[in-house]
Amino acid sequence: MSYLEQKFNWSCKLTWKRSAINTSWCLLGCSIGDFGTILFFQLYKISFPIIAIMSLAIVNGIITSIILETIILLRQKFTFKQAIKTATGMSLISMLSMEIAMNFTDYILTGGAILNWWVIPIMLTVGFLTPWPYNYYRLKKFNISCH
Repeated sequence: MSYLEQKFNWSCKLTWKRSAINTSWCLLGCSIGDFGTILFFQLYKISFPIIAIMSLAIVNGIITSIILETIILLRQKFTFKQAIKTATGMSLISMLSMEIAMNFTDYILTGGAILNWWVIPIMLTVGFLTPWPYNYYRLKKFNISCH
């Protein structure tokens, strides 16, 4: 057993399950803004550089995820200030890695900023798997989650 394995337990099924739920909520929030932005440019055929569309999709995905997480926390009786601070502070790394992974996958598979029936499930899978170990780590180490 390595030094890291002695210090940290990666085999807790309950924590993996809880972190999967947290990651799914984050994915939902990120996907709304991300896919909505890409779909808007795709449907209206607005001429805009792909990197700009994808950057805007990342920003909008993070914003919608923060909004969704804040609403969830408010329903758990957090004050607005506590909810927004928790949603932005604890999930930003997770959301950013998720967004970059999803958009990079889109770029590699379609050339970027294109949604179609076959790329969305792949983007969602990559978007889920990328931050999931980090979310497990945070939950296990600090017993802190946003949801």
